[in-house]
Amino acid sequence: MSTAGFNSQNGTGTGQTYTNGPSQNPVAVQQLPGGSYGMTQQPTYNPMQAKAPAPLGPGLYPSGPYQPAPPVSSYQHAPPVSSYQPAPPGQPLMTRPLLGGPPSHTPPQSASPGLRLPPPQATPPPPAMSSSNYYPNPQQPQHMPPAWQYNNAPPPMGSPSSMGTPPRGAMANHVYPAASSTAPLLPPSSAAYSSAPAAHVSHSGAQPPGPGSPPTSLHGYIQPGTAPPPMNPMAPNTYQPSRASYGPPPTGPPPTMKPTAPPTGPPMANVKPPPPDGTMAGNGPQASNSHNHVDNKMAGMPQHGPPGRHLGHYPSLPPGYQNSPAPHNAPPPMHPALQAATQPYTQAHQPYQQPPGGPGPAQQLSPSLAAMSLQSNTPESLRVVNLLQERNLLPPSPTPPPTPCLPQDLQKINCNPEVFRSTLTSIPQTQSLLNKAKMPLGLMLHPFKDLSQLPVVTSSTIVRCRSCRTYINPFVSFLDQRRWKCNLCHRVNDVPEEFMYNPVSRSYGEPHKRPEVQNATIEFIAPSEYMLRPPQPAAYLFVLDVSHNAVETGYLNVFCQSMLENINALPGDSRTKVGFITFDSTIHFYNLQEGLSQPQMLIVSDIEDIFLPTPDSLLVNLNECKELVQDLLKSLPTLFQKTMETQSALGSALQAAFKLLSPTGGRMTIFQTQLPNLGVGALQSREDPNQRASAKDIQHLSPATDFYKKLALDCSGQQVSVDLFLLSSQYCDLASLGCISRYSAGTVYYYPSYHHQRNPAQVECFQKDLKRYLTRKIGFEAVMRIRCTKGLSIHTFHGNFFVRSTDLLSLPNVNPDAGFAVQMSIEENLDDLQVVSFQAALLYTSSKGERRIRVHTLCLPVVNSLSDIFAGADVEAISGLLACMAVDRSATASLSDARDAMTNAAIDSLTSYRQSVLTIQQPGLLAPACLRLFPLFILALLKQKAFRTGTSTRLDDRVFAMLQLKYQPLVYSLLMIHPALYRVDDLTDEGALNINERTIPQPRVLQLSVEKLSREAAFLMDAGTVMYLWIGRNCHPNFLSQVLGVPSYAAVPDNLYLLPELDTAESQRTRAFIGWLRDQRPFFPPMHVIREESQLKPTFMQNMIEDRTESALSYYEFLLHLQQQISK
Repeated sequence: MSTAGFNSQNGTGTGQTYTNGPSQNPVAVQQLPGGSYGMTQQPTYNPMQAKAPAPLGPGLYPSGPYQPAPPVSSYQHAPPVSSYQPAPPGQPLMTRPLLGGPPSHTPPQSASPGLRLPPPQATPPPPAMSSSNYYPNPQQPQHMPPAWQYNNAPPPMGSPSSMGTPPRGAMANHVYPAASSTAPLLPPSSAAYSSAPAAHVSHSGAQPPGPGSPPTSLHGYIQPGTAPPPMNPMAPNTYQPSRASYGPPPTGPPPTMKPTAPPTGPPMANVKPPPPDGTMAGNGPQASNSHNHVDNKMAGMPQHGPPGRHLGHYPSLPPGYQNSPAPHNAPPPMHPALQAATQPYTQAHQPYQQPPGGPGPAQQLSPSLAAMSLQSNTPESLRVVNLLQERNLLPPSPTPPPTPCLPQDLQKINCNPEVFRSTLTSIPQTQSLLNKAKMPLGLMLHPFKDLSQLPVVTSSTIVRCRSCRTYINPFVSFLDQRRWKCNLCHRVNDVPEEFMYNPVSRSYGEPHKRPEVQNATIEFIAPSEYMLRPPQPAAYLFVLDVSHNAVETGYLNVFCQSMLENINALPGDSRTKVGFITFDSTIHFYNLQEGLSQPQMLIVSDIEDIFLPTPDSLLVNLNECKELVQDLLKSLPTLFQKTMETQSALGSALQAAFKLLSPTGGRMTIFQTQLPNLGVGALQSREDPNQRASAKDIQHLSPATDFYKKLALDCSGQQVSVDLFLLSSQYCDLASLGCISRYSAGTVYYYPSYHHQRNPAQVECFQKDLKRYLTRKIGFEAVMRIRCTKGLSIHTFHGNFFVRSTDLLSLPNVNPDAGFAVQMSIEENLDDLQVVSFQAALLYTSSKGERRIRVHTLCLPVVNSLSDIFAGADVEAISGLLACMAVDRSATASLSDARDAMTNAAIDSLTSYRQSVLTIQQPGLLAPACLRLFPLFILALLKQKAFRTGTSTRLDDRVFAMLQLKYQPLVYSLLMIHPALYRVDDLTDEGALNINERTIPQPRVLQLSVEKLSREAAFLMDAGTVMYLWIGRNCHPNFLSQVLGVPSYAAVPDNLYLLPELDTAESQRTRAFIGWLRDQRPFFPPMHVIREESQLKPTFMQNMIEDRTESALSYYEFLLHLQQQISK
């Protein structure tokens, strides 16, 4: 079976330059000698780099009763608890699975800087090809173990690492005696995401530690009474005011780490006692960053930790891994309404200049005091965290993304991170520096997001750079009133006369105060030169499965009723067109021509040679023929009520729909309930139910035929997008069918086990999704181009689209719920730049027939030290980008390759941090505070439905999860990766939000472990696309009666999915909180109320990421595995 459908080329292996998804620029198709772009191009780090398997070292995970290795953290005081269930004799707790067949490798295509549109003759030659590329080619010899490539040059070889599988055993998280208290942390959260704009917090000075945590120094003690320094605007490549630049990072390997016994001597004299609340900022000598000048004789000296505490009725946790409370006073999440940054500039932009040097506070102090000053000023994001010591890493409420370290006047007008977000908020100066950091550089985009405030400019002159065609934006420099310098290619351009007038202030001569220069997100109404043809009308064609299986599900009634209710809300104008096609073993068209008394059904039975019986009356003007359309929708459910036709000719129906929409373009909506089994595009079942729980590689993640992909490319060329609603309880080969949406910029909706009577929760979800789908904003015949500052280049795109040229994405339709991701590389050194910019421009036709351009511009600082790179890492964006890369890897290579690669990504970044940023080596698994959730997110991905093994997972469910990770905006996909858990039986108004006269409780986010559950309570799990309300067996009767409306636990119905609207404070709080969570996303997550005996309980428990299962590690075991790999 060919994997052409998921390969990096959109064609069928014929050399076409179609690219999509895991694609690089289709410039180079043959291996050429010579170097790559730029004089300074470096071999690129590859998180899935080739790593030879190594033997499992003795003592890594003993096969007898689990003993957490003579701890390398020097804080253990008690032996392992005896309640742990030992593994079967002779079976190791963690074994290294055999790798699947090594992937084949394609030479990388060149990462062209095509963003600046150079003349053809100026195009540089493509780089030399590497056999270790991420993107395989079946024609290449297969010899490389899994390797992920962030960019396009051969990666260095690294140490082996692969994930192991523990033995079958107890399901709960296994825990051991705790031995230290930990500081409360406030890292970025993946739970309970609010779509509200993040408060802009400057990183130009040292950020104070999170609430409840006093300022900490890297000596590992607390400095009482210290306050953070003032947050002054900073040079973009530093994090601390008036201080020397970070010194060069240390070189060479870290000191050899050996297990050490707990110390027996007295604690060090300079360690101060913990604060009264019993928390400590860190135990032991915290490892210093490369710029901290602490006395070397302190390095490696262990400190004596406090004895462990018993944790109620739960067993103790692993050494130094105790359950201390997280801070309570974190800021609550904000309401999802987006407040666009519109603050005006106070003065014209000037070329960026480094603040003049001078004797700052550090230079005025004695050397030892100066070093102390630097330590206390370390940004919170760089605070050293020993992951094996600190248990409560999840913040109690959502935290905003990291804020780029920019001057205040730039940061306050920077692009909203919900629209445009970078994995690294500080861009390395060189590719070699990026390689050394071993973190991916990429962008996460949500370009057509619904915005509450969007400045719209109508002008006959849209000011753009004459060289690279960048739109003028807040980050250009005005040399004077008549000239501006492009922030991407640095060309000096003239200011047009019309631009001298400011329509907002009605003043003349202040071009820097125009709306285009005051807003990082802006929309232009485009003049005629932005049109290749007159703007198309809104055209909607619905293609409906009416086979016996489809009628049995009852979806047709829901669809027709929803269409009747929302027909007047379809986006469009007086030109809006609509049409309908139904199909089983034949194709049925409907003549809706004005003047007919009722719709006419026209049946075409020759599905091998499809044609349109009356081309002019099948797609009709909605306003002129609305009554006929309504009559058809009322009669459709009964028309096929007694059909016994079981076959499905989906391929022929798609061909007919394509012919009908081709002249205008538009949106095709497919409803399918079974595997297509007749005519072109017919498929056969490829799923073996016995292999659903296989721990080996998963087969058939790639399409079985290229029919749907080819048809999608034809649709894209005619400005037709295809959306697929799949409602089925049987295998439908979504890996093949999904191509029709993936390559035409459409969307897939999937409702497994849909039935109008047996699954009412799915029916409610389908109704809500369909209403949103029919009425949301839509853009037609769109294209999007992403530009970046000279020296940077984009080489891989993720999402649903077709790449028309090296950097131009074809989007026949664009909707406000679609997200995109891109990977980037650094082609030329950015030595002489202090900031770089990225600009996404989306050109589309509105449903009203207006040609519009939406432009987003993001500005980020350039830094030259690894410390600054790590300080600006956005762990959520990194995890989202790695998920996209892993989906591609699963399809082009194997699932085991993708799993190993994600684990390697965590190992590599933490190894780089330990070797290159820390100067004082100490035992433990150390991470900067900004990356403390990285191992947790990687483990969550390994246990996510898309990538998990050893757990029964239907093939279509797995493929759908992969599709969602690729095209969901980051804020939604994060909840799918790491759900949020709340206790809801004790909701109060303390700390609640007040939104539209509603009081929204704000319960704490809990860790995903059964130790957090209690039989006396009720818990809500928000997994993004679905919610679970778990009711404990001994839940308080007050909650049962006041919220669920039942007298006792036994009276809770099995399939309850709606909370009754009771007139009680408890009911109102619970429903308000759940409604608020749902309002923050465009799709509708159904809710299932489950008891301890419910069939859905295993599904709920599978989301307990921190617990051990029969086929996956617990979080603590995963941390030990990472530590063992890093310490090699």
